[in-house]
Amino acid sequence: MRILHTSDWHVGKVLKGRTRHEEHIRVLGQVVEICQAEKPDLVIVAGDLYDTAAPTADSTRVVTRALSALRRTGAQVVAIGGNHDNGAALDALRPWASEAGITLRGSVDKNPDELRITGTTHDGERWQLVTVPFLSQRYAIRASEMYELTAAEATQTYADHIARLIEKLSEPFAEPGVINLLTAHLTIVGASAGGGEREAHTIMGYAVPATVFPRNAHYVALGHLHRAQQVIAPCPTRYSGSPLAVDFGEEENVPSVAIVDVATDKAARVRDVPVSAARALRTVRGTLEQLATVNLPDAWLRVIVRESPRVGLREDVQELLPNALEVRIDPEMMPNKPGERAAQRAGRSPRELFGDYLDSRGNAEEGVRELFDELYDEVSSTS
Repeated sequence: MRILHTSDWHVGKVLKGRTRHEEHIRVLGQVVEICQAEKPDLVIVAGDLYDTAAPTADSTRVVTRALSALRRTGAQVVAIGGNHDNGAALDALRPWASEAGITLRGSVDKNPDELRITGTTHDGERWQLVTVPFLSQRYAIRASEMYELTAAEATQTYADHIARLIEKLSEPFAEPGVINLLTAHLTIVGASAGGGEREAHTIMGYAVPATVFPRNAHYVALGHLHRAQQVIAPCPTRYSGSPLAVDFGEEENVPSVAIVDVATDKAARVRDVPVSAARALRTVRGTLEQLATVNLPDAWLRVIVRESPRVGLREDVQELLPNALEVRIDPEMMPNKPGERAAQRAGRSPRELFGDYLDSRGNAEEGVRELFDELYDEVSSTS
């Protein structure tokens, strides 16, 4: 059996005020091309299809077209909800998805059988897939209780509830002759964050040990962490990572999808196939003179400027580097003594001081200076 494992598309992402809509179209188009070339039996999208729980119509169009295009390659397609997704909204699309031959599981259902998907490969091999969409800490308790497991106790942790859920859902894995698969949107203890994840859902309160996965699973397809990586676990377990760098903290990642070959009697073999359609994210540092030599026309840039704060510095940087989405002052260039800060401020107008503040914070929002001028003029004229 061959699987294409992908996750964390984050369609609708806006980076420092810049939409990445066209990049997402190119990226997901390349994922479809990989699927056409690799001819997998199954495509697993392990959560975070969207960047927000209230996606725009354009974002919804991109995701549904991508899922449909993946299905037209002949592969079965299963997608689950992540912490950025609106699980209920994804479940509302299930009638459409079913008609299109796509399986969506946005949230944990009262019926555990709804989270177990079965199918056959192109060659007639049977497979079964347990789906575990993202669960909040509060809902994990309710979900474990509704499957009539041991009563939840106040001292039990999020990891305890997830472990019991997976144990319950994986009971059919005892059947011989079937390829056993599991997909989940989770943070695993010891795995490396990609750099752009939502911190509230990756801290230790949400981290679970890899021992929650059953030994008789042939492959576990994870989403949530944006860096492609293998996880040490009782069974073959992997994060596919995001197919594009979501934020500047991920600029060292190599965006990719995972191609997995697996059988009941052979260990899973995984290949990462790079996805290069998105613009690279890069951080550059230097004085204005040094920044004038930077030649990265196809990358989005975060610029750390080694110049003293002053009005118009950000504009000077963006004139040199039009693709600079974020401009910051190097902390070493900031005055570090009260006397020095006071001396710098002496004789400067409120407009200039506010401009210094924005430059020091790397503020990239359009119109902020103009709005300050309007407000300042309004206040000054009435005082």
